Amino acid sequence: MKKATAAKAAASAPRTLAIDIGGTGIKALTLDPAGKPLNDRTRIPTPKHGTPKAVIGVIRKLAKAQDGFERVSAGFPGVVKDGVIYTAANLGKGWEGFDLRRALERKLKRPARVANDADIQGLGCVRGHGIELVITLGTGFGSVLFANGTRIHLELGHHPFHNGKTYEDELGEKTLKRRGRKRWNKMLAQAIDDLRRTFNYDALYLGGGNSRLVDRKLAADVRIVSNAEGLLGGIALWREATKPAAKAPAARTSGKVSSALASKSGAKPARTAPVKNAKPAPIKPPGPLTASAKASIARALNAKDPMALVAAPGAAAPASPGAPNSDRTMRKPPETRSSGGATPTAS
Repeated sequence: MKKATAAKAAASAPRTLAIDIGGTGIKALTLDPAGKPLNDRTRIPTPKHGTPKAVIGVIRKLAKAQDGFERVSAGFPGVVKDGVIYTAANLGKGWEGFDLRRALERKLKRPARVANDADIQGLGCVRGHGIELVITLGTGFGSVLFANGTRIHLELGHHPFHNGKTYEDELGEKTLKRRGRKRWNKMLAQAIDDLRRTFNYDALYLGGGNSRLVDRKLAADVRIVSNAEGLLGGIALWREATKPAAKAPAARTSGKVSSALASKSGAKPARTAPVKNAKPAPIKPPGPLTASAKASIARALNAKDPMALVAAPGAAAPASPGAPNSDRTMRKPPETRSSGGATPTAS
């Protein structure tokens, strides 16, 4: 009886294991239903050239070190759609097409949600009014836009920024170490100005591990947010309404390819036999024009109004290029002259 009561209470007020997968470290924290941390954050360095198997192995270790939880949210440094990974520029191979959501559910035995790490950071700090832009400064350069609280993922890090280089080229971890903090801050100030002109934002939030290195005076509508908000946004991810995708790519969870629909339902994808010597269906030629259609076309031509020809009832569609000639070929509407006397040529 007590176990049933405890299970019912957990279902109505679930605790969330929030995971932040970064290029240099993977962090975890357990949150209560209100988003309050229930324990200390734990961190394990990201495996070098981290593959899906290696990263999930670290997450399993972090999960064992946390208190009990009923669901999981994870932020990932790349493009994520419906839990499936599309890009992972700062991790190892094997991520493209990998269904991280389903893999976490299988390994941790809990329902899971996955989104871009910058998106989750934004969910933890935005106020939901106007245009709010969030950028994360870490191994790479993450970005997400919120319009009155609606999340719109961006990939600004790979867009041109300065002298043919991208935002990530100039503001990523590698450049910070190579060129130093002073130049990095100078480039950041320029990026803030560029982003202001591009988005005309009401608020800009600077997150990520390297946001602590910002030493420039910031405008009133720009503020630095703590790295912890990247984990607190894990609660907000579960508040978002989920809509089934109209079409999703094939996804993998352990090297086996399956359709996204099958991954959600648990059913095995259907196999289809290849079709040999397939031939296109023959195209049926149009029937003869009726007397009323011929009369309508004649009236349209005599009216010297090309649009009347289009609107004529029963008029046949224009023949496609290369179609055989017919004894019913329509005459071209007569050319008209412009006010300057020049005869327009066909484009």
